[in-house]
Amino acid sequence: MSQKKVGFISLGCPKALVDSERILTQLRTDGYEISPTYHDANVVVVNTCGFIDDAKRESLEAIGEAMAENGKVIVTGCMGNEAAKIRELYPDVLSVTGAHAYEEVVGAVHQFVPQEVIHNPLIDLVPPQGIKLTPRHYAYLKISEGCNHRCSFCIIPSLRGDLVSRPIGDVMDEAERLANAGVKELLVISQDTSAYGVDIKYRTGFWQGRPMKSNMKSLCEGLASLGIWVRLHYVYPYPHVDDIIPMMADGLILPYLDIPFQHGSPKILKSMKRPAHAENTLERIHKWRSICPDLTLRSTFIVGYPGETEEDFNILLDFLKEAQLDRVGCFQYSPVEGAKANELADQVPDEVKEERHARFMEVQAEISKQRLQDKIGKTVHVLIDEVDEEGAIGRTKADAPEIDGMVYLNGETELAPGDLVTAKIFQADEHDLWAEMTDFDDTL
Repeated sequence: MSQKKVGFISLGCPKALVDSERILTQLRTDGYEISPTYHDANVVVVNTCGFIDDAKRESLEAIGEAMAENGKVIVTGCMGNEAAKIRELYPDVLSVTGAHAYEEVVGAVHQFVPQEVIHNPLIDLVPPQGIKLTPRHYAYLKISEGCNHRCSFCIIPSLRGDLVSRPIGDVMDEAERLANAGVKELLVISQDTSAYGVDIKYRTGFWQGRPMKSNMKSLCEGLASLGIWVRLHYVYPYPHVDDIIPMMADGLILPYLDIPFQHGSPKILKSMKRPAHAENTLERIHKWRSICPDLTLRSTFIVGYPGETEEDFNILLDFLKEAQLDRVGCFQYSPVEGAKANELADQVPDEVKEERHARFMEVQAEISKQRLQDKIGKTVHVLIDEVDEEGAIGRTKADAPEIDGMVYLNGETELAPGDLVTAKIFQADEHDLWAEMTDFDDTL
């Protein structure tokens, strides 16, 4: 008898993507096939995002489309916390669960689409690294769930709970399996990577028979030993981050930090209840770059936060100009149901938010353009992501997939995703680079 098939829609951030990979791995282990279409699926799982209103609308639209095209839908993810709203719009959904509810989702699939065949592990093998939704040459490595901070604009703790760090041995085992499977880049993710191990008091774990502390530095040292690219995301600028910079300078992990600064005005940061403030941030950025000149800094900011004055906004622009960040995202503040910031006075009008957003992006575009222009003439390592009829497209050590810039190698049609090459940059704009390949490079 034929195996049952599960369709899957994964929305939201890389942390949700890892949740989807875990669910798919278990379903595949249990003998289910994964269907790429609504038509062939016996049931469809929608992993939702519920962080901001636009994400909620996208999630509800995805659920509606799955209901219309298939009719048998299981909902999970961050928006699963709003089960009443989902069931009000789509009363016939089979099941609704919240974030990282792996067992409940798999159990719902078993309940509503019982597997009719006996899974034979001798012929229905799942690869040791599990089912991945990313290309073969890179993967996200989630080191913890939840967050201990209570930022005024954020509802992540109510969606995903307080910080829960994974045992360091489990993290390293997963990373080793991925490296052995051919992954060349690990992207370390969490809600707060710098806080790894705080909840378990930096407990000592074991990997390959040797003790390892459950903290950020020890984790980075372990990952560096795998000999592949290691990229750190969602890092708060706590003092112990200083200990990681020399490792970047020595080439042990990528010289790249994704730090969500959010603003530059001390008054706004205090109102946001951010765990790190701007007073000493610029000094630390200069110190980091003195130790590791190739350091790439990515960040995100919010403009139009309640109470943000023109003076606060100009302080933010001054921060940008001084920090000279390489990659920056900017969002206009929008109320999120359940966030404390909704209760704040002096909400900023939409037209002011839009105007400030445009000014912010204009300033940052010029900064990004100049920093990329400075790369012209340099030879860099490029990890290839895709190849088409025009050539190869890849990324440098300064660029994370999906969110940062690309390197275009026109005419290099014989390369393949996952190849590592060296190339000399000859052109740049405010986002991307163009380069000529100089050689293959089998060292990461």
